[in-house]
Amino acid sequence: MPSDLTGKRIIITGAATGIGRSTAIMAAECNAEAIAIFDVADTEAQDTANTINSATGSTIAKCWHVDIADRASVEGGVAAAVQWMQGIDVLLHFAGILHGAFEPIESFEEVTWDRVLDTNLKGTYLIAKQVVTHMNNQPNGGTIITTASGAGVTAGSSSYAYGASKGAVHGFTMVMQRHIDMSKIRVQDIVPGRTRTPMVLENLRQQLEITGDQAAYDAAIANLADPEDVARIATFMASDAAKVMRGPVFTR
Repeated sequence: MPSDLTGKRIIITGAATGIGRSTAIMAAECNAEAIAIFDVADTEAQDTANTINSATGSTIAKCWHVDIADRASVEGGVAAAVQWMQGIDVLLHFAGILHGAFEPIESFEEVTWDRVLDTNLKGTYLIAKQVVTHMNNQPNGGTIITTASGAGVTAGSSSYAYGASKGAVHGFTMVMQRHIDMSKIRVQDIVPGRTRTPMVLENLRQQLEITGDQAAYDAAIANLADPEDVARIATFMASDAAKVMRGPVFTR
């Protein structure tokens, strides 16, 4: 049974591709009222919006070019989206990057570290800060779903920076859960395992190039979850049916 998101006004980051795109489309299928799409991949993000707007449902979607690592971009994007939707009920935050895969720590570049941490961790802080500010001014509060990863939470990573950033996103979310008035704003993180997204496919391609282990590559590809499977969980987490849920939600 699909989740019911009737009347929900939602910001989804990273909705140009992968889990974010699948979740945006599924949220529309679940009757969300409006979806604001934040991404830096303008063409792909607009394609997501067009897919939603051309469907038979009543959901409307609109794109904003938002770099979540940039404070002014996040502030402007959230303010514009909230004005357009006349409020915000849900943040589904999927935007993130993976750089520095398979680089040894002794040669890991500081610029790579900073780029990944700025996007994945600081970006989560920046958008959560803005969204909480708006949700606090609404009588019904809202729901915030961040995205961690098995990398840095239950396992390692091919990238020091990525694993560190996703472990930190998980920790940041737990701190928000403790300090935000949870009777008003529910905060959780989804922790996806390996999923068939452009980022993961590129990571596996790099691994194959380095190791030459075709059998391991084929096995990893066969074991990937589909983005739609994760989107199904994310849309449920965003719905009122999940209002008593707390803590992280893991996928394989």
